[in-house]
Amino acid sequence: MKHLFQVILAAALLLGLQSCIDETIGVSITDSVSSIIEDSSFVITGRSVLNDRVQMRTTTKMLGDLNADGFGRVTAEAVTMWMPAANIDTTGITAQSIDSCRLKLRLPVSNGYTGDALAPMRMEVYALNKALPSPIYSDFDPTDYYDSDELLATEPYSPMSGWLELATSTNTGTGATSVQDTVRVISVPMPVELARHIFNAYVEDPSRFMSPKTFADIFPGIYITNSYGSGHVLNIKATELDAYYHRHIVVNDSTEVDSTFSQTYLASTPEVVSNNIIRYEIDDAVREMVNSGDAIIAAPAGYEVQLRFPIQDIIDKYQDNVGNNQAVINTLTLELPVSVPVTEYNIKPPTYLLMVKTSKKDQFINGDSLVNNKDSFYAVYSEYQKCYVFTGLRDYMINIINNQGGIATEDDFNFTLTPVDVTEYTYPTSYSYYSYGGNSSVVTKISPMVSRPAIARLLLDKAKVRITYSKQIVN
Repeated sequence: MKHLFQVILAAALLLGLQSCIDETIGVSITDSVSSIIEDSSFVITGRSVLNDRVQMRTTTKMLGDLNADGFGRVTAEAVTMWMPAANIDTTGITAQSIDSCRLKLRLPVSNGYTGDALAPMRMEVYALNKALPSPIYSDFDPTDYYDSDELLATEPYSPMSGWLELATSTNTGTGATSVQDTVRVISVPMPVELARHIFNAYVEDPSRFMSPKTFADIFPGIYITNSYGSGHVLNIKATELDAYYHRHIVVNDSTEVDSTFSQTYLASTPEVVSNNIIRYEIDDAVREMVNSGDAIIAAPAGYEVQLRFPIQDIIDKYQDNVGNNQAVINTLTLELPVSVPVTEYNIKPPTYLLMVKTSKKDQFINGDSLVNNKDSFYAVYSEYQKCYVFTGLRDYMINIINNQGGIATEDDFNFTLTPVDVTEYTYPTSYSYYSYGGNSSVVTKISPMVSRPAIARLLLDKAKVRITYSKQIVN
């Protein structure tokens, strides 16, 4: 009977903890008063600022020309150096065995473009005459880095050109899994002499293929530009140069046949310098919203928002309420509602927003950092709720209380909200011979957004800064 009474009492106490806000619980057991307090009475302010020069730390390429009412005009070109193949197949072949060479641009089937999928356009591909500078920015002028008479290829293209291909990437380690995704491949014929030049250079000295820096003397890279048409921009996720060749092989110890092979000689990878050259001409409707004080986010290389976060008000109110009593900060969040401007081609808000202390923004981007929840955070856009929610602000507040005596500096108030692309690595959470436990993911890279055009109006007057904490008064 005594055991049954203890079970009933414990259950009642648990229900009280789950359902009670700002009410007394458990007094007869602990002789104390506990409460869970939620406060969202704080106000944030902000304004849009032009961000037309960003460092593109990503392998994603944008290409095209798009003019959309309600957004503006964005033109995109790309330059890239190369990561060479460490080993090139030379068994039984010579440079003359190489039959052709192709530049392959791979874009997602979904979200692979913005604009009119059928708009006819044409690209031109030029050879770079020297290595690209580093760091490199979106306002880069390629004029001195290529010669107009070094045209390698010209090719008509659209989001519907090319072919569909099932791409496979495999995670390494215990319980490795393969992830398959369908991409559209735009294949551009390149001079066969280029592949033969690369082949001969490898035969002469393979050590020059050990790094992008040493390979740059052989072939620095390419510049891709849109030379005709308007109507869309592509989101190119991968860029590579493939060589196609033949050689004789012996079948059944007697029959000799001529077989065709291919190999990727070059690829644009995170280790090499690459860049998107972005020009954004702002639509009058967007400019009017900014001039009227609206907090507009636009990408790529468009607008970001400088935010004033009321951290001192939050700390002061929290400490006044807690006094000398025991307390635990549970959560500190920022909810940013969004209004989506009406645009041609239904341009959507950025998928991710980075919130970083303004004083540390350049350091974050240039250092290819990840968020630390003390001076940098990111949020995912919810299309259903039309809102961004930053959930990891608790450590930011605790750091000021513990290490600064609860006194925020000017640096602690000022944040920049900027659109970013987030790269994740997916790995299996558990694996055995009998079962597979699913996948988890971890963020590996955050970089300025160049995956597609994007725009959003942040409703700062409806934003919610929400803190919850538990307080206990011991009698």
